[in-house]
Amino acid sequence: MHGRSGAATSTAERELEEILRENKKLQQENELLEAHKSRLEAEMPQNAADSSAGKRRRARGRNALTLDEKLGIANAEFEVVQKRIEDTKLNSEKLIDSLRAVLEETDLRIGDLKKEAYEFKRDIVVGAENFRTGKTVAEKVVKYMEEKLKQKDAVIEKLRLKNVTLKGLIQKVETQLKQKEEMGDVLHYIDFHQLQIENKQYIAKIEERNQDLLKLKRTTGNTVQVLNNLKKKLNTILTETEWLRKEIQGRKDLLEKIRVDINKVGVEIVKEERLNRKLSESDESGADMPHVRDYIGQKAEMYELRAMLKDWTRKVEIAAISAGGRSRIKSGPSPTHADQHLSAH
Repeated sequence: MHGRSGAATSTAERELEEILRENKKLQQENELLEAHKSRLEAEMPQNAADSSAGKRRRARGRNALTLDEKLGIANAEFEVVQKRIEDTKLNSEKLIDSLRAVLEETDLRIGDLKKEAYEFKRDIVVGAENFRTGKTVAEKVVKYMEEKLKQKDAVIEKLRLKNVTLKGLIQKVETQLKQKEEMGDVLHYIDFHQLQIENKQYIAKIEERNQDLLKLKRTTGNTVQVLNNLKKKLNTILTETEWLRKEIQGRKDLLEKIRVDINKVGVEIVKEERLNRKLSESDESGADMPHVRDYIGQKAEMYELRAMLKDWTRKVEIAAISAGGRSRIKSGPSPTHADQHLSAH
C-alpha cells in the first residue's frame, strides 16, 4: 500500500514539474507575443492598427499559434533585438570615441596649464622680482600678458583655419555621399558592418601601438635613469682624474726639485772631492812636519814644566826668606828666562 502511494507521489511530482516547465515556456511565448504586438502597434498607423485588432478578435477562436507563426514572430523579434544591439554598439562606440577625445583634450589642456604655470613662475614670480625692493616689476608682467594674448590669438586663428578646412571637407564628403546616393551606390548594412569590423581591427592595432609606445617610454625612462647614474659616475671619475692630475703635477714638481737638489749635491761632492784631493796632496807635501799628537804632547809637557818651575821658584823664595840670603836667590835663574826657554821648546 505504501509502495503504491510512493510511486503515485513521484509520478505526480514529475507531472507537476513538466506542467511548470510548460507554463514557463508558454509564459515566455506570451511575453514574446506581447512584445511583438506592442511593436507592431507602435509601427503601424491607426487605421491599420484598428483592422489588425479586428482580425485578432476574429482569430480568438483559435486556441494557439502554429509553429510557423511562432517561428516567424521569433525571427522578427530576433532581428529587432539584433538591430537594437547593433545600434547600442554604434552609440556606445561613438560615446567611447567622444569620451576618449575629451580625455585626450583634457590631458593636453592639463599639460598646457602646467607648462603655463611653470613659465609664469619662472618669468614673473621669480624672474620679474626686483632684488632690491622684493616686488614684482609691472612692465615685465604686462609684457608677459601681452605675449600670452598674442599666443592665444595665434591659436584661435589656427583653430579657425582648421575649422574652415574641416567644414570644407565635410561639405565635400556630403557631396560625394549625395552623388553615391543618386548613383545607387549606397552602403548597405553588410558593408557598414564590414567597415565596423575593419574599424575595430584598426582600433586594436592602435591599442597595440600604444602599448608598444608605453613600453618604449618605460625603456626610455630606464635609459635616462641609467644615463643619469653614468653621468654621476663620470663626474666622480672626472673629479678623481683632476685630483690625480694635480697630484701627478705636484709629484713631478717635487721630482724636479729633487733632481735639482741631486745636481747641487753632485756639484758639492765634486767640490769636496777636489778639496779632499788638495788636502791629500798638502798632507803628502808636509809629511816632514811634526804630527798633531806630538804637538799636543809637547804642549802638555810644557804646561807641566811651567807648573814645576813655579813650584820650585816658590820653594826657593821660601828658602831664601828663611835663610836671609836674598843675594843667593837673585843669583838663581829667573822665571822669565825659564819661561822663554820652555816656550822655545
